[in-house]
Amino acid sequence: MLDLIIRGGRVVTPEGVSELDVGIQGGVIAAMTWPGTLDVEALRIIDAAGKIVLPGGIEPHTHIGIPVPRVWAGRSEVITQPPEAASRAAAFGGVTTFIDFAGNLPITPGETPSTNPIMQQVEERRNAFAGHSYTDFAFHYIMAGAVPPETIGQIGEAIQSGVASFKIFTTFNAARCPYGHLQDIFEQVAHHGGIMAVHAEDDDIVTHMEEKLKREGRDQGYNLHLVHNNISEDIAFRQILRLAYHTEVGIYFVHTTAKEGVAAIAEARAQQQPVYGETLHNYLEFTCEDYKKPGGTAIHTYPAIKYPEDRDALQEGLADGSLCTTATDEYTTYKDVKLSGDTIETVCGGHNGIETRLPVTYTKLVATGRISLERFAAITSTNAAKILGMYPQKGAIAVGSDADIVVFDPNLNKKLTLDDLHADSDYSIWEGFECKGYPVMTILRGKVIVEDGKLLGETSDGRWLSRKVAPGILARPMC
Repeated sequence: MLDLIIRGGRVVTPEGVSELDVGIQGGVIAAMTWPGTLDVEALRIIDAAGKIVLPGGIEPHTHIGIPVPRVWAGRSEVITQPPEAASRAAAFGGVTTFIDFAGNLPITPGETPSTNPIMQQVEERRNAFAGHSYTDFAFHYIMAGAVPPETIGQIGEAIQSGVASFKIFTTFNAARCPYGHLQDIFEQVAHHGGIMAVHAEDDDIVTHMEEKLKREGRDQGYNLHLVHNNISEDIAFRQILRLAYHTEVGIYFVHTTAKEGVAAIAEARAQQQPVYGETLHNYLEFTCEDYKKPGGTAIHTYPAIKYPEDRDALQEGLADGSLCTTATDEYTTYKDVKLSGDTIETVCGGHNGIETRLPVTYTKLVATGRISLERFAAITSTNAAKILGMYPQKGAIAVGSDADIVVFDPNLNKKLTLDDLHADSDYSIWEGFECKGYPVMTILRGKVIVEDGKLLGETSDGRWLSRKVAPGILARPMC
């Protein structure tokens, strides 16, 4: 007897889209057959007729339960929403796995990174999430500032312990990692089979533009795109790509914002460099003109949202394969925190987006005919699993994979309101957005955790994931 059978749906598998019956046993996918041929009993049968059966969403970029810098929040001791709330929102949005961060991010002048061992900091984050997450989770490790040699020397141990990815910044005050240190980090990560996640902006340009706009009286928050600008992304991406070429490390560019970033990634991939690009779903909808609307900086996530032609290039990059994943840079606060700053230095980054990524991306790209269902599964789940070392355990509806599944109703149209969402927040930048399709069931390792708008999971359901990047992903572009 099986635990669960999903029947009658259009199932998106690594081989394509087919009407299949999916059998689940012991938390994994045990059988996939043509409709009506899975002739075994099950504790429950789910009728997915008229619906799409997708691999559970993987959110590769979140900031959950961390301090909001005083310069943004306007006061101290403000924390982004905790794992219980973020994972609850994720589950309702069809997300079954998210990747957060271990290691601190010192972006306030005077702050310094922790010098505690890498695995100690990872263990502290594991303990903070264990028993508090409805979904599975993992961590990138942040290498901030001028990283000491002894910390760089711990990279190999961390990779062997299941921490497959390391995050660096080329800007953001004390978080910026000097290029000499980056060379050493890249070499160690490459040697031990990890991958680099990179926030790439040119710090000289960002700093210069901040000073220039303040001097000229143009430092209003709606001018953020003039500080975190297209030139900055172009230069920083290309510098990172050259360093990565020389050190032979794989690169995952987080939150690509500009057409120049898309072009730099595409050119490197054409030369068979193992480079992968992520963009955020708010970048697929909004432009810098939206900053000027009342409360417009609520849409802001660093780097800044740019021009219509950049939005179009990001959409095209997801469609043509130049970009590989969608994410949210999840950073949920309340509205008074989010809108407390109104200058280019004090606008708070981030938004409560972990729940809306799948339906918004589907609406923007699938419902409009821009991409196929196979490509949708790739940019919301499969590619993140491959790039960041979770495939095929995650990111695939295949025999032997974890039974992480989202049942998606393409005929369910919904105008989003705050009442539809499940984050610990009192605002949403997606208020009034018309979704053309919506997730109606989320299954984590064979357990239905959300069904028809009801939360059935528990905070003890989520598990930490040990990850290892496949060698092929680090040798050349594989997705």
